[in-house]
Amino acid sequence: MNRVRRHRVAVLALDGVYPFELGIPARILGAADGRYEVDVCSVDGGPVETNAGFSITVRHGPELLESADTTIVTPVDPSRLTRELPDEVTAALAGSRPGSRIASICTGGFVLAAAGLLDGRTATTHWECAPVFRRWFPHIRLDEGVLFVEDGDVLTSAGAAAGVDLCLHLIRIDHGIQLANIAARRCVVPPFREGGQAQYIQRPIPDGDTASTSATRQWALERLGEPLTLPQLAQHAHMSLRTFSRRFRDETGVTPRQWLIKQRLDRARQLLETSTMSVDQIATDIGFATAASLRQLMHAELGVSPAAYRRTFQASVTPAP
Repeated sequence: MNRVRRHRVAVLALDGVYPFELGIPARILGAADGRYEVDVCSVDGGPVETNAGFSITVRHGPELLESADTTIVTPVDPSRLTRELPDEVTAALAGSRPGSRIASICTGGFVLAAAGLLDGRTATTHWECAPVFRRWFPHIRLDEGVLFVEDGDVLTSAGAAAGVDLCLHLIRIDHGIQLANIAARRCVVPPFREGGQAQYIQRPIPDGDTASTSATRQWALERLGEPLTLPQLAQHAHMSLRTFSRRFRDETGVTPRQWLIKQRLDRARQLLETSTMSVDQIATDIGFATAASLRQLMHAELGVSPAAYRRTFQASVTPAP
């Protein structure tokens, strides 16, 4: 029996790299049942100085990028960032295999921007570095409120643990939700985090008696099939509509309605992959009024219809008509 070729991932480490983020691709993608081959390289094949007081040796130089299916640029200490890239970094990225996918974690987005790989695209980076990013690269659409951005074959993610979210997303788009969930469980991390960076951006500390909407979000997740309304959610949280809406957005980065749609679409994707339910049944099960609503929202969010999504990710199961 022929063995399936593993997806080759090159992790590019630059001087000043954060060791934690450097290890994320191998740890997360390595938990995906052997589907990925992850290797680390530097721009010259030599040792790389980290920002943690030690250096690391790597087994590969920039030639690794020539055969990689995906290249992930890891972050460096902000004090190392420059608007213009060193020639050796530019040359290494220029040697990437044509048609390959490229991604960045945290300040690695600055490297992609300086290399011209984000021109005409939407991107993200750590929210604290957003002002500098906008000043240096005003022609790039920056969204610092999200955990990661997928724009064609280029993906960027926010700080630190958002690299975990990014790698799980790569597994989801390559192999589906089930394998991504398996990898998440093996690494003891959530398969998908609610909201975006907005919930982590530093804000004034609320009063000690300020309540959270987290319990209500959990309550809603258990009732997605019901016609949940904003008054119902606010009532469950024992807040006024105005207070609940404001606090919900502060904590998640989105409105209650946007959050509900996102959760229902995630549930729809899971059912399309793992069940034989019809699209009409799925729409009803997750709380959409009609299958047309599900089709419209899914096309707006993912660019595909439910049927097309199912054909892509559930080839082994025959769906109900």
